[in-house]
Amino acid sequence: KRIIRVALSQSEEHPEYKGMETFKKYVEEKLGDKYEVQLYPNELLGGQTKAIELTQTGAIDFTIAGTPNLEIFADVYEVFSMPYLFTSEDAYFAAMNDTDYMNKIYASTEDTGLQVVTWYNVGTRNFYAKKAINTPDDLKGLKMRVQQSPASIKMCNAFGAAASPMSFGEVYTEIQQGVIDGAENNELALTNNKHGEVAKYYSYNKHQMVPDMLVGNLKFLESLSPEEYQVFKDAAALSTEVEMAEWDKCVDEAKDIAQNQMGVEFIDVDVDAFKQKVLPLHEQMLKENPKIVDVYNHIQEINEKAKEGK
Repeated sequence: KRIIRVALSQSEEHPEYKGMETFKKYVEEKLGDKYEVQLYPNELLGGQTKAIELTQTGAIDFTIAGTPNLEIFADVYEVFSMPYLFTSEDAYFAAMNDTDYMNKIYASTEDTGLQVVTWYNVGTRNFYAKKAINTPDDLKGLKMRVQQSPASIKMCNAFGAAASPMSFGEVYTEIQQGVIDGAENNELALTNNKHGEVAKYYSYNKHQMVPDMLVGNLKFLESLSPEEYQVFKDAAALSTEVEMAEWDKCVDEAKDIAQNQMGVEFIDVDVDAFKQKVLPLHEQMLKENPKIVDVYNHIQEINEKAKEGK
């Protein structure tokens, strides 16, 4: 049997892992005589950038990575790191579910030997820290972990904080030891990764909605027969359905645990005050990276339609 290796940075409790269990089950039900899918959670095969490189070389077959980690491999993915790119979650879902358009973006990494197969919802990204962040000014001088992406670094610095890019696996210890003051992520980081033990304030400033992507090795995907390829494609689509249903459940659970067992305080802030701080980045990023202009304009149209409730 051909072993299919899949790397994840998340734990077995995470919705993405549950989605990949469905992927595994589906592939093995249809093609079990030829393929066995093995899942490696918790950065067992390295952080996301490392896992993408391993997928590139074909040492592993698939990995799940956030778009900030894909920026290094295809410039177009930088658009998702743009703060406040989407005006609402409705607009975000409408854009990501526009399959024909997204397939063009997914194909943009082909020259690097990679092919994105599907996307996963990982909610909104928000700041959390050892001290309360109520306004953008509260970020001044704080060392905050961001993903290893130029756009995320620029965004964090524009808020007046000092961006500290590092691998997700290092965050807990760095906050605990006071090397950094906090980080930015979704609610699940507080519980699944125990960040709520070391950072007690979580502020809903909603600066990014950044999807995660299932990235495959292009050579492997091209080696499949059309029938096999369809099975993998269907398995990927199913994994997204499962992940998205699990996501909403897990966020509610995570908030409950963080609040009632870890003592984390959730703070609703004036999102617009945060937005105004970083909106000039849109112009700057569009100027510096022409490859994102088309996607940006497409998303603005979707934002408008979502506003009108179409």
